[in-house]
Amino acid sequence: MSPLLRNNVRVTGSGMRTIVFGHGFGCDLNAWADVAPAFETEARVVLFDHVGAGLSDLSAYDALKYGHLEGYAQDVIEIASALVLQDAVFVGHSVSAMIGMLAAIKAPGLFGAMVMVCPSPRYVDDFPYVGGFSRADIDDLLEVLDANFLDWSRATTPAIMGNAERPELARALGDSFCRTDPTIAKAFARVTFLSDVRASLPLLDLPTLILQTQADMVAPIEVGEYMHVTLPSSELVLMEATGHCPHMSAPGETIATIKRFLAN
Repeated sequence: MSPLLRNNVRVTGSGMRTIVFGHGFGCDLNAWADVAPAFETEARVVLFDHVGAGLSDLSAYDALKYGHLEGYAQDVIEIASALVLQDAVFVGHSVSAMIGMLAAIKAPGLFGAMVMVCPSPRYVDDFPYVGGFSRADIDDLLEVLDANFLDWSRATTPAIMGNAERPELARALGDSFCRTDPTIAKAFARVTFLSDVRASLPLLDLPTLILQTQADMVAPIEVGEYMHVTLPSSELVLMEATGHCPHMSAPGETIATIKRFLAN
């Protein structure tokens, strides 16, 4: 099967540079609706759904392949190869930042720069590393998620999004969760929240922008600081935006910060 069909790839815009946007857990390519169009006049823009999300081909899901982040990274490599990309920019939100990193390390030349929006290489605390959650926290989260994914989604999305004064943002995120296949989402949650790719960070020798927000319950500031210290060629920007999804809650600031980085 073509990776472009499997992952519901959409290509818009034109320009010498190509920017690939990867969505986070529970989302689909529509999460970038307020950001991606801002780059279409200067770059070719590539959007895609991870298998299990949005309009991806659910029949392509393989529990063994997607039982680790490297399986999702292989999809990114296949998408980039099908589009004959070279020195593209990968913009990844949350777990997709790590997926994009793994793809860039495995297939040098496809990507020339990385933008990581609220990333985390490990969610579980591992003293002295601070990931933001204890193992018991994650186990409880996965247990509740396994019991009823949609109820968990509705209860959790307001905390993930933050910006309590704008409830429409949490509703939009919740709608995105509802478009995700529940069975695959449960498996992807386990892969995401139990992942540990810290050892791969020093292997990424590309200019990398880390976007860190205020009051991010999923990826606290300690995570952003750890990544900045560990990634060889990184820049850490503490945004004014709050919550875990600044591309949805603060698209203007997100766009401006990415454009400034790409202009350097």
